[in-house]
Amino acid sequence: MNSAAPSPPDSPRLLILHGDDLPPGRERIDGHPGLGEVVYATADDFSAKLPGTHFLLVWDLFSEALAAAWPKADSLARVHAATAGVDNLMFPGLVESDVVVTNSRGVFEQPIAEYVLGLVIAFAKDLPRTLEYQRERRWEHRETERVAGSRALIVGTGPIARATARLLTAVGVRVRASGSRARTGDPDFGDVVLSSTAERGPQGEPTLFGELPAADHVIVAAPLTDATRGLVDRTFLHLMKPTARLINVARGPVVDQSDLVVALDSGVIAGAALDVFEREPLKAIDPLWGLPGSVVSPHMAGDVIGWREALVDLFLDELSRYLDGREPRNVVDKRRGYVPG
Repeated sequence: MNSAAPSPPDSPRLLILHGDDLPPGRERIDGHPGLGEVVYATADDFSAKLPGTHFLLVWDLFSEALAAAWPKADSLARVHAATAGVDNLMFPGLVESDVVVTNSRGVFEQPIAEYVLGLVIAFAKDLPRTLEYQRERRWEHRETERVAGSRALIVGTGPIARATARLLTAVGVRVRASGSRARTGDPDFGDVVLSSTAERGPQGEPTLFGELPAADHVIVAAPLTDATRGLVDRTFLHLMKPTARLINVARGPVVDQSDLVVALDSGVIAGAALDVFEREPLKAIDPLWGLPGSVVSPHMAGDVIGWREALVDLFLDELSRYLDGREPRNVVDKRRGYVPG
């Protein structure tokens, strides 16, 4: 489908789907030139307010209200997601329609990369145990690991993966990534191996599963698609080094949490840092909270000070492009589930 949408109607209607919080700086949205009615809805009244909407901003980051109300989308031309991942929007009705979907690529890459770098260093330098021993007023000398010279395998080659690769390379980590096409000489990843669960690709190319045993840090930064759902399972984890750590900053369902719990509890891998989970928030009774080598954070890797304002800035740019009849910036390939390139 051509990403250029038909010219918008005079005074198009904007609907903003939100949860507990509203976008900051609402006056910039409500008073945007060229807009007609601006309507705000929660999941409870979204279906009633969807008819007649031309542009939808999904500010409620993981809402599936659009899928439930899809038959009411009688005028919809554009959907913009205030997230990088759009898996909650990739339902058949929207995918098969002419509605253009854009996302918030460009906001989260550097913050998430910094978060990953912090976790790699924290694991190598045993910082979680240092803090634990400090609380116990316990003096116990240990030796730690070098970061420089260690090996990282990044699952994914998108902008978050690229930003992560650049930061890791800067501190001396040897980086590889897995993607849809094996190649050498990538400016950020060096070598990209084939995203495959086979030991070698059809033409003998190196693969993700073939590279896992050599990695000290395995970083999941791939979109959630049919191909990646449940990718990190028992087989994947058993291919990793016993001294390796897993870091997931992608989507929770990429990792089979029950398999990961077993792997951590039995020492199959040395640790795991998860910022995303199969179901959020993570329940207080979940064993991941207390397992050895486990670091749990509440889906905050990309949420630096000012992130909401940055999301609004990007949305307003996409809105202006729509109103002016210009090409959108971050067009999602709805068959793939992410912005290619």
